[in-house]
Amino acid sequence: MDTDHLRTLVGVLGNIISGILFLSPIPTFLRIIKAKSVQAYKPDPYVATLLNCSVWMFYGLPIVHPDSLLIITINGAGFIIEAVFITIFFTYSTWGGRKKLLMVLIFEVIFVAGVVVVTLMCFHTYESRSMVVGLICIVFNILMYASPLTVMRMVIKTKSVKYMPFPLALASFANSIVWCGYALLKFDPYILVPNALGSISSIIQLVLYATYYSTTNWDDDDEIQMSGSSKA
Repeated sequence: MDTDHLRTLVGVLGNIISGILFLSPIPTFLRIIKAKSVQAYKPDPYVATLLNCSVWMFYGLPIVHPDSLLIITINGAGFIIEAVFITIFFTYSTWGGRKKLLMVLIFEVIFVAGVVVVTLMCFHTYESRSMVVGLICIVFNILMYASPLTVMRMVIKTKSVKYMPFPLALASFANSIVWCGYALLKFDPYILVPNALGSISSIIQLVLYATYYSTTNWDDDDEIQMSGSSKA
């Protein structure tokens, strides 16, 4: 099997794992629909992911970074999934919550439009366009991978991993490793760097899980709404 075919196979696997991660908040939204209220949940992870997917879709276009179809497919799917989640969140939010959400979404539209216009008007080679958009993607991914720090801090403080889901941490690790492999097969630093950092973040979460699993009180029925932290 040549490198191109292997890269395609790894990319398809990455699409599958990433798709599972995108769908992981479904239980949260089923609770929102059942309660007809967003309760204490925050929209931050979903609007952040929507913006992230938007920029990555632009990065994968042939006019920016050729031969990146699998980047477009998974981020296109992620964009649609996050748009559905945000629609549900908007539907069951208070009027004040809807206003804030609309303001953030308007900002995101303006920001992405600005990135597209500046990139296409000011940069005229694949290398320069890939660099500009790729660096923006790296920044967004680093911010997203840093978001679980709140949960990790709570785990260390409480010596409990009850609110740090093991399957999510494991799937995030697998996802980062697969995309690192994809980036290495046809070297792409803009995909490699954020996913390498994501691998490190996931490893830390798995180590914390192994360390504090035995001290976790699984019978504690106090429900803490952690979706804003654990789903990012």
